[in-house]
Amino acid sequence: MIQGSQMSRSVGAVSASQVSVDVQTRVINQVYTWMTLGLALTATVGYYTAESQMLRNLIFSNGFVMIGLIVAQLGIVLALSAGINRLSGSAATGLFILYSGLTGLTLSAVFLVYTYSSIASTFFVTSGTFAAMSVFGHTTKRDLTKIGSIAFMALIGIILASVVNMFMQNSMLELGISVIGVLLFTALTAYDAQRIKEMAAMVTDGESEAKVSVMGALSLYLNFINLFLMLLRFLGVARDE
Repeated sequence: MIQGSQMSRSVGAVSASQVSVDVQTRVINQVYTWMTLGLALTATVGYYTAESQMLRNLIFSNGFVMIGLIVAQLGIVLALSAGINRLSGSAATGLFILYSGLTGLTLSAVFLVYTYSSIASTFFVTSGTFAAMSVFGHTTKRDLTKIGSIAFMALIGIILASVVNMFMQNSMLELGISVIGVLLFTALTAYDAQRIKEMAAMVTDGESEAKVSVMGALSLYLNFINLFLMLLRFLGVARDE
């Protein structure tokens, strides 16, 4: 009887462990699914906006419209980051979708400045780099917390340098920002991939599963977009027209 009881507890522990692994895998799959859908929505909205004379005039002929879009994007990110515990899973998902669409409106300028072929080639380079660092983040045994802390400080530095360069218009400073930016968002991708894996392992219910999926997707989405934009400064070919 004692042996039978011990065996039952052992089988139960294995089953619980398997359930935990299954949930973790499902959450990670949802993270990358939402991220991919967000990128697809951004690209579709961006392309359609660039091809529409009416939308181009609306967004780029009035500076207040562009400022409003940027403020709205920042507001959504802050709302998700600071208020995720108060939001429902469906509300968080809706905000992420809205953010992806708004980003498409602001990034439509990319389709107006660069050739479609260079945008496509940069996208594939970004995808390969992003995939490699995601795999590294999910599989490495090293704790990437310190890298994440350094990258966050570097991010603040890049933001400040970018604001300063808006007035200085220094080409060397812009090149330095781009180089550091590529390294930064490459490192952040690995760090966030590891962090998402750890968060997914702690999911206990459907509501937290939805929230972790959306927040993880947002983190990786932002890394991908920023890495793409930094690489585009090197690989992008300006349109003649």
